[in-house]
Amino acid sequence: MYYDYHMHSSFSADSNTPMEDMINKSIELGVKEICFTDHVDYSIITNNMEENHIVDYKEYFRKLEYFQNKYKDKIFIKKGIEMGLQSHTISKCEEDIEKNEFDFVIASIHTINKSDLIERDFYQDKSQFEAYRQYYEILYNVIKKFKSYCVLGHLDIVKRYGDLNNIIDDKVFSDEIDEILKMAIYDGKGIEINTSCFRYRLPDLTPSSYILKRYKELGGEIITTGSDSHNSAQVAYEFKTVYNSLQEMGYKYICTFDKMKPNFIKL
Repeated sequence: MYYDYHMHSSFSADSNTPMEDMINKSIELGVKEICFTDHVDYSIITNNMEENHIVDYKEYFRKLEYFQNKYKDKIFIKKGIEMGLQSHTISKCEEDIEKNEFDFVIASIHTINKSDLIERDFYQDKSQFEAYRQYYEILYNVIKKFKSYCVLGHLDIVKRYGDLNNIIDDKVFSDEIDEILKMAIYDGKGIEINTSCFRYRLPDLTPSSYILKRYKELGGEIITTGSDSHNSAQVAYEFKTVYNSLQEMGYKYICTFDKMKPNFIKL
């Protein structure tokens, strides 16, 4: 049984796929439970204009509740969100979470200094080493303040848009990575394993095998599996591979969430 806890529908600015298409594909694949985690990213500079990529929460929850009822005998559907964090948007993100009853919140960094990582501007004026180190420092400082989340999303996303031919070994940043993981564990938070790594042709998992193993070594137990799908063809992509990888690393459980509380499901 698979559980896809990271998927995007047309409520996200970067997806045109109706929720129902994602649900029907999940049912077709035999996925037991899914969680929609559409994007919320405040304060992004696009074409020299500052924009907010946000969700219409009222309509989002209306649709989710409609489909929860419609497909209740075929699949479990949870209410989630992926919060794209920047240091100056933390209070607004916390306000959104406080006002809405989510089952699950992913804390991610997509944007640094109002510039979306996918545009690669972040990498232009610095070495790969400097980009990695700055990213990890920013992530650490953000989660020092932001606690309204369940798992850290694609924790080493900095690799995704950098020079894929020269990915730096995680051990170079072991101190920074350890501090992030220790804080997440202390706060009772988890990490996700995100199968977008296969679509981006990364040489390792996301986060890397090193980070996944280190999280476990440090006492971390909360882990979710997510496809980061933006269309139905990506739902539960390569889940057999990542479930096997987690077992090989010694993980015994993956997690689902109800009202921000983890449930442990035996692998």
